[in-house]
Amino acid sequence: MHISILDDYFDTLRTLDCFGKLAGHDVTIWNDHVQDVDLLAERLRDTEALVLIRERTQIRAPLLERLPKLKLISQRSVYPHIDIDACTRLGIVVSSGQHADTPSYATAEFTWGLVLAAMRAIPQQMAALKAGKWQIGVGHTVRGKTLGIYGYGRIGAVVAGYGKAFGMKVLVWAREPAMVKARADGYETATDKAAFFEQCDVLSLHMRLVDATRGLVTAADLVRMKPTALLVNTSRAPLIEPNALVNALRAGRPGMAAVDVYEKEPLRDTSDPLLTMDNVVCTPHLGYVSRDEYEIQFTDIFDQIIAYAAGTPINVVNPDVLGRRR
Repeated sequence: MHISILDDYFDTLRTLDCFGKLAGHDVTIWNDHVQDVDLLAERLRDTEALVLIRERTQIRAPLLERLPKLKLISQRSVYPHIDIDACTRLGIVVSSGQHADTPSYATAEFTWGLVLAAMRAIPQQMAALKAGKWQIGVGHTVRGKTLGIYGYGRIGAVVAGYGKAFGMKVLVWAREPAMVKARADGYETATDKAAFFEQCDVLSLHMRLVDATRGLVTAADLVRMKPTALLVNTSRAPLIEPNALVNALRAGRPGMAAVDVYEKEPLRDTSDPLLTMDNVVCTPHLGYVSRDEYEIQFTDIFDQIIAYAAGTPINVVNPDVLGRRR
């Protein structure tokens, strides 16, 4: 098959052990990020199988309708960036394993790295040291403080465990079934959303972005946070109401943020308010970006291509398409 891979920024995939699974196929890898439909249509005109790295590129009907040879889209995890209805209508199989019960430990570890980096102002202290200054302030320890986990899923549960190991009090707010699980795991749950935002010293978001969660964190929620509190977002930027976080940080509640996700990615606007604030630690969506995580994810993604080529598609999210495949 003619396989195209988009958005492999550092040309990493060909260096993975699992890349050998694609031996015998014609593989083209694109290292830059492009969203222009005309350019993508030209690049992908001969593509039969398209590999996506998470949600980096939007795949909508105007593009899909210009890719007559496309038979399969293979990726991992959720797929809000793909027009599934258009794929089904056009006979394109979408395979995306949901890795049930397998959290992204890379994202959980990175979340915890951001917590420590922000609470101790590690990036700011490093920048000051390189500028010839010796210590620019006093940070905060986490032991004894309250770690809020908003959304107790696979990653949230792992981060909660890290908080417990660091001697923090863990407080959970989520849908009721998730809070039942949190309580079963020995964690306290908040009495209501307002109390949750008021009590947390560190509040970390761990939810999928769907219609029901878009803008779920509001300006009214943020203003309830302590002026010493830290908000961490390694999930999705639109979980927070537009402009609410920037305005809240300017107002001093919460006092800090650590952000790995943005409304528009890649973020290259150096004047973006989040990048100019001294009380914000910003990273370029690195949560799941580790070699170990890539091996796990792309083993699944490439196995989906092999299964399709063998006539037995797996992890199909639009099964209605199977009777009308190209």
